[in-house]
Amino acid sequence: MKEIKKEYLNSLLKEYMNDPIYSISRSALNKTKISDLVRVGEENANIQNHFSVDIDTMKVANQKNSGRCWIFAGLNILREKVAKKYNIEKFELSQNYIAFYDKLEKCNYFLDSIITLLDKDKDDRLLSFILQRGIEDGGQWDMFVNVVKKYGVVPQSVFAETYQSENTREIDNVLNRFLRKVAFKLRKCSSEDIDSIKDDAISKIYKLLCSSFGVPPKSFSFEFVDKDKKYNIIKDITPMDFLNNYIDIDLDEYVSIINSPTSEKPFNKTYTVSYLGNVVEGKDILYLNLEMSRLKELSLLQLQNFEPVWFGSDCMKYGDRDKGFWDDKSFNEQDLLGLDLTMTKEEMLDTRESSMNHAMVLTGVNIDDSAPNRWKIENSWGDEVADKGYYVATDTWFDNYVYQVVINKKYLNDEEKELLGLKPTILNPWDPMGTLA
Repeated sequence: MKEIKKEYLNSLLKEYMNDPIYSISRSALNKTKISDLVRVGEENANIQNHFSVDIDTMKVANQKNSGRCWIFAGLNILREKVAKKYNIEKFELSQNYIAFYDKLEKCNYFLDSIITLLDKDKDDRLLSFILQRGIEDGGQWDMFVNVVKKYGVVPQSVFAETYQSENTREIDNVLNRFLRKVAFKLRKCSSEDIDSIKDDAISKIYKLLCSSFGVPPKSFSFEFVDKDKKYNIIKDITPMDFLNNYIDIDLDEYVSIINSPTSEKPFNKTYTVSYLGNVVEGKDILYLNLEMSRLKELSLLQLQNFEPVWFGSDCMKYGDRDKGFWDDKSFNEQDLLGLDLTMTKEEMLDTRESSMNHAMVLTGVNIDDSAPNRWKIENSWGDEVADKGYYVATDTWFDNYVYQVVINKKYLNDEEKELLGLKPTILNPWDPMGTLA
C-alpha cells in the first residue's frame, strides 16, 4: 500500500489554485446540484413525447413509498387485458393483494433457505448474504408469475391499499428483525423442533400481514362501468377464477430476456440465480442472455403488435424524475468536474456501478431511419410527474441501462426457443443479475 504524502498534496493544491476552471467549478458546486450544472440543454430535442408506435394505455398508477415496482409493472400488463376485454377506461388490479402474498411467501422462502444452510458456519458468505438481504419489496418477473399463478388476482377496488402497503419501510424492518431472530433460533435448536419453530413463525407473520395489509378476499363481485357508461356486475368470483377466466393471458408463454455482456455469461445461454425467489414450489428464475440488438428487436416486435413490454433497468442513472426522461447524453460531467466517468456496460456490471433496480413497462417507441431513437415508458410514480406519469428514454440510455425485457415466446426464433429447454447456468445470489427490480 502507498501512503498520500503531504508534499504531494501541496503540489496538487498549487496546481488547483493556478487553474481558473477550478475556481468556476468551486463556485458553481457550492450552491447547485451537480445534475443541474451538467445538463446539456441541446439534447432536449431528442427526448420529446412523440412516438411512431404508441400503445393507448391507462392512467399511471402510484407505488408510493414502496419498492413494489415489479408488481405494478406486472399488473399494468394484466389490467390492459381486462380493460380491452370489458371495454373499461379506468381500472387497476390490486397491487396490495399480490404484495401480501409475496411478503408471506418470501418469509417462508427465507426460513427454508436458512434451514438448508444450518450446517454452515455463521461467517459463511452465502449464509451471511441471505441474512443481510433478508426480505425486500423488490422482485423479478418469474416471482410475479409465481404469486399470481398460486393466488390469482383481484381488482384494486376489492382489496385497496393501506398505509403499510404504501409505506413499507417499517413493516419490512419489523419482518426482517423477526426473521433474523427466528433464524438464530433455528440454528440453535434440535432437528426435531425445526418444523414447529418455522410453522409458528409463519403463523405470526400471516397474522401481522393481515393486520398491516388487510385480510385478502376469498371471493368478490367484479363491478365496473364500461366506456359506454353501462354498469356491470359479475358476482361470486374467486381470485383464481378472475385470473383464469377474465384475463386473456398465458403467463407461461413469457420469458425474461437479459443483456449482460460480461465474460462469465456468454450470450445465447440461459441462467438462473440461486436463492432468488419467493414461492418455494414455484418455478425458478430463468433468463436468456442475448445481445442488445436482439433484445431491442424482440421488444420492437412485441410493441409493434400493440403488446406492452415489462422491463428492468437502472433508473438511477442520467434521468430527471420530474421532467420525465432518461438520457445519458443530456449530462456532461467531464467538463465541469474534470472526471471521465464513461464506462462500458460490462465494466459497470463487473464493478457493481450499475444493476437492475426498477421495473416499468414499455408502451411505445419512435422509429427513425428504420431504428429506434427513443422509447415510451409507463412508470408507477403517479401522474403528477413527467408527462402524466409517462417517461421517455433515449436509445443510447436504453443500450446502457436496460438489462431485462419480458417477451412472449412467439416472437423468439426457433434457435432461441430451443435454448430455453437447456439446463441453465446457476449464478450466485450476489451476481448483478440477482438484483431485484
